[in-house]
Amino acid sequence: MNKTELITAVGFAISLLFHVTQTEVCPPSCSCKSLGQMKGLRVDCSSRKLVEVPALPVSTKRLYLQNNSLTSVPPGALDSLRSLEEVKIFDNPWNCDCRILYLKLWLEDVSAPSLENIRCATPAPVRMKPLRQLTGNELGICKRLLPIKCLEFFWRDLVLIVGVIITLLLVAWALKCSKNLVCQISLSQQDSRGCLLGRRSSNNHKIQ
Repeated sequence: MNKTELITAVGFAISLLFHVTQTEVCPPSCSCKSLGQMKGLRVDCSSRKLVEVPALPVSTKRLYLQNNSLTSVPPGALDSLRSLEEVKIFDNPWNCDCRILYLKLWLEDVSAPSLENIRCATPAPVRMKPLRQLTGNELGICKRLLPIKCLEFFWRDLVLIVGVIITLLLVAWALKCSKNLVCQISLSQQDSRGCLLGRRSSNNHKIQ
């Protein structure tokens, strides 16, 4: 075996080990059961008093998170579950504000029937309302809740714009002042020339 073949074999072994590790790690708060060779896992996290979604194996095909204390799911927390075929996530006290949008959109793409059994616990105006029925009008306040990075960019841009405006005003003021100064210099020069001519003519008259 030459050097190239050895490197290839080692790389393959590492990637295989990484894959196996990723797919077989089961969250301590859940129970995992294999669905057969290369068919993924059944991950049962139901009725565990969970307040957040645990790190789940990427090979999860059936996920049960019902009857917990989940109020929201962080954006991106479920994106790695590309093999998911079934999910149960009802009977949780969901807080249906801006942060529920990720879960709603994710379920619409992955498991639309699961939305039928999910109801909001808070806030009061949408209490007991099915998540699938939430509209943009009910989440209108979310439009004002910009991410921190967006706010940073907003203030940065605002400062830049104000700086540009102040610079332009100063340049305009400087140009105006320079024009006035030029006019004053021109007038003073003309007055000086007039005085010189007047002096010369008076001297000529005296000589005559």
